[in-house]
Amino acid sequence: MRQAEHAPQAFQTAWNSHDMESLGALFHEDATFVNRFGHYVRGVAAIIEMHAPIHATIYSDSTLENELIDVVAIHDDAAVVHFWSRLTVGTAHPAGPHAVDTLILAVLTRKAGTWRIQALENVTLTNPRTGEAILRDSRGL
Repeated sequence: MRQAEHAPQAFQTAWNSHDMESLGALFHEDATFVNRFGHYVRGVAAIIEMHAPIHATIYSDSTLENELIDVVAIHDDAAVVHFWSRLTVGTAHPAGPHAVDTLILAVLTRKAGTWRIQALENVTLTNPRTGEAILRDSRGL
C-alpha cells in the first residue's frame, strides 16, 4: 500500500479474491489480528492459517465492502485507520445468505516506503441489550 488510507480497499480486494497469500501480504511479518469473534493471532502465517479454512468453506462465496471512516496520523510512518466493513455471505454459509457489519481498527506503519498493517481488530456491530448482530444502515451510521 502506498498510503495508509488504501488499507480498506486493499483488504477488500484481497478478501474478495479469496487469496489468503494476498491478504497476508498486507501485514507486517509480526502483525497481530483479532477477528470478530475475539480470536487473536500473531504473525502472517497465523493470519493466513486463521482465514484459509473459512475461505475454502463457509466464506468461499463471501464478499466484503469496506468504507473508510478516518485516518489518524500518529507519526510520519504510523497511522490508525478505522473503516466499516460489510461481509455478505452466500449459500456456502450454514446460516444461509446474510450480511454482517463490523468496524475495523487497523494500525499501519510504513517501512521502506510501503504501508502494512501492524495490528488489526474487527468488531461486530451488535445490539448491546440482546447481542443480536445489526446492520449499520438500521442505526443510521
